[in-house]
Amino acid sequence: MVTSFVILIFGLAGLVWSADKFVYGAAALAKNFGVPTLIVGLTVVAMGSSAPEMMVSASAALAGKTDTAIGNAVGSNITNILLVLGITALLRPLSVSSSTLKREIPLVLIISLATWYIFSDNYFSYPEAISLLIGFVVFIFGLIIISLRAKNNNDPFVNEACDEVPDNVPTKKAVFWLIVGLILLPVSSHFLVGSAVDIAKFFGLSDLVIGLTIIAIGTSLPELAASVAGVLKNEDDLALGNIVGSNIFNILAVLPLAGIINPSIIDPSIANRDVLIMIAATLALIVMSLNFRGAQRINRVEGGLLLSAFLIYQGYIFSQIG
Repeated sequence: MVTSFVILIFGLAGLVWSADKFVYGAAALAKNFGVPTLIVGLTVVAMGSSAPEMMVSASAALAGKTDTAIGNAVGSNITNILLVLGITALLRPLSVSSSTLKREIPLVLIISLATWYIFSDNYFSYPEAISLLIGFVVFIFGLIIISLRAKNNNDPFVNEACDEVPDNVPTKKAVFWLIVGLILLPVSSHFLVGSAVDIAKFFGLSDLVIGLTIIAIGTSLPELAASVAGVLKNEDDLALGNIVGSNIFNILAVLPLAGIINPSIIDPSIANRDVLIMIAATLALIVMSLNFRGAQRINRVEGGLLLSAFLIYQGYIFSQIG
């Protein structure tokens, strides 16, 4: 069991590191081939923080662990709002000024409700997965078109996302890191999922619970790092944007992998408990960040409430074991 924990830690570290290098190489290469910075920033860079979830969900689905794959995506969304945003707001209150985020935050609620509807029959089918993936393509194209049409685009989230695109990176260096990421991402995710399954069996945890807890928290570490770094640099919109963007990608790009690779019956707790928690967390995010009564900001008290809710949720999950 000690060996499994060691493999889990190294697999997680390798997953996060290789995802970062993959995004760095892909973004730099796209920039070198003439892709506009705006498009690179809103696609490759913005999707980067969800790369670990994508690889883990694909690996889990390939291993026949659809509940783990779904638990990873849903659990990551819950973790992003309750844990990551909670910690970030405790460090410093977050102001919301980006018009892009004000459009995207309600969208998270809409697609979360769609997810509940899809899972309400306790089966995740291939057509349902494809429909989510189509939604992802529409979202990306819509985001790019709106941003390109905006005259004198001074949206802080868009500007900060573009600033994250690496510049003046030699093509050979970009290709090298892209290949390194492509090799290590699936390898790391394979060992991560394998060790997590071993740990789950040892402690009597279900495939769903291991996805909702250890794996979801682990794959959300990039969002935590990016959000904390953003708030420390007074880039509030980038800090919040990492969370909002990741949650959209998790539902529209990560979840479909489970249904496409391994359509199957799923644990009823997903629709009856976890997706409902995800919806409630999203509603809390909307109320806190789009406060129409005054300043649009998430304060430390609200951050503390989010973090407390995360601890209560995790405690409840583990209390149901056995």
